[in-house]
Amino acid sequence: MARANARPKIGMVSLGCAKNLVDAEIMLGGAAQDNFDLTREPEEADVLVINTCGFIDQAKDESIDTILEMHQRRLTARPAQKIIVSGCLAQRYHEELKREIPEVDAFIGLDQIADFPRIVREVLARPASGISSPLDLVTRKSRYIPDYDTPRFQLTPRHTAYLKIAEGCNHPCSFCVIPQMRGRHRSRTIGSVVAEARRLVQQGVKELNLISQDTTYFGMDLWEQKAGPRQPVDSSRGPTLCRLLEELDQIEGDFWIRLLYTHPAHWSDELIATIGRSGKVTRYVDMPLQHIHQDMLQLMRRETSREHIEDLIAKMREGIPGLALRTTFITGFPGESDEHFDSLLEFIERVRFERLGVFQYSQEEGSRAAKMDGQIPASVKNKRHARAMKLQQKIAREWAEAQQGRTIKVLVEQPQVARSEHDAPDVDCRVLLESPLPSGQFATVTVTGTQVYDLVAKPLRFLRLSRR
Repeated sequence: MARANARPKIGMVSLGCAKNLVDAEIMLGGAAQDNFDLTREPEEADVLVINTCGFIDQAKDESIDTILEMHQRRLTARPAQKIIVSGCLAQRYHEELKREIPEVDAFIGLDQIADFPRIVREVLARPASGISSPLDLVTRKSRYIPDYDTPRFQLTPRHTAYLKIAEGCNHPCSFCVIPQMRGRHRSRTIGSVVAEARRLVQQGVKELNLISQDTTYFGMDLWEQKAGPRQPVDSSRGPTLCRLLEELDQIEGDFWIRLLYTHPAHWSDELIATIGRSGKVTRYVDMPLQHIHQDMLQLMRRETSREHIEDLIAKMREGIPGLALRTTFITGFPGESDEHFDSLLEFIERVRFERLGVFQYSQEEGSRAAKMDGQIPASVKNKRHARAMKLQQKIAREWAEAQQGRTIKVLVEQPQVARSEHDAPDVDCRVLLESPLPSGQFATVTVTGTQVYDLVAKPLRFLRLSRR
């Protein structure tokens, strides 16, 4: 039980992606608003939440290992501590986890995060783990989306924040089970997103990272609802990402808007033009492509073609001067031949993405691809991954060397570490400063050298104007 005459303390370990991090912030925000104390030290917590990821095998293993580790630590450090498991792994595997890890006090799903404070009080009132079976509150289908007035406790540095504009996914990608965990796509209203963005900027945030499973699908589900079944969809019926960006661009203040998790199937000439004329949207686009060979795109059920992707990239680079493209590819997908993989390497070398990640295919239980013939041996996946990364490392090094002498705007993360508009938090490169600057501010720097992929730069002055 919690300490007598003291407010219960809640701690959290959050794993996985930025979408999961926002869920963690909402749970902690609700707890803080409901008079719980928060702690960064797991051993101090009366209730410890482990917010799990269940996207690929590696993430599942990390989540399970963390649950077991936290349980072992509480046996010696705080035996009365309660453990709640939340997030995608709990949403998808709560029945199995109840049987395999009965030491957990409660499992909650994605629809329970807004009701988190009440659930904590219920868990605190229950007998110690091992005496009663775990509390299972997971509902089958996720429908929750946050709103502008949803409490949040920011876990990112004060100057950068993730802004979730939608939840869920409608895409049928054969390698992915996210729709099974997070439900169908559901957009927030433009008014809700703008209200939250305005508040974040007023609180000192300098970078708004727009996220969802597919940010380019924003608003399309609302068109469909308005059109009705079997009726043609008309974008004039509802919101679009273009209109959202235009509204965000009107918010007063000096800040960046960064677009993450876009899908090639939903880009348009209008969206390219909107970004091209914006004064606040960064010249950076995250657009996972997964593969380029037409056979692989069809097997992956990516809803697009090689020709479309090639044309889209050309249009984006023409319409958004100075654009840095970030993408990800999967190697070793079932049926991928040497010819398919060589086609991917040729594409990477020719297009020269400024930022690129490569993942080995993970055979996800419940996905269409898991049942496909032609599963690739781990040794082949390892070799292909290594070859693709070696090629991209060469491209990234050459790109970095070509930046020498340029003067750029950066956002200072730490006194001698910054990021350019071409670098998203946690996943991309850094700008290493020759002399320190105050964290959380924009500055202009001149690039003087490189350290492998990172840039080295000399500070010039602070930027106080709303221009890059």
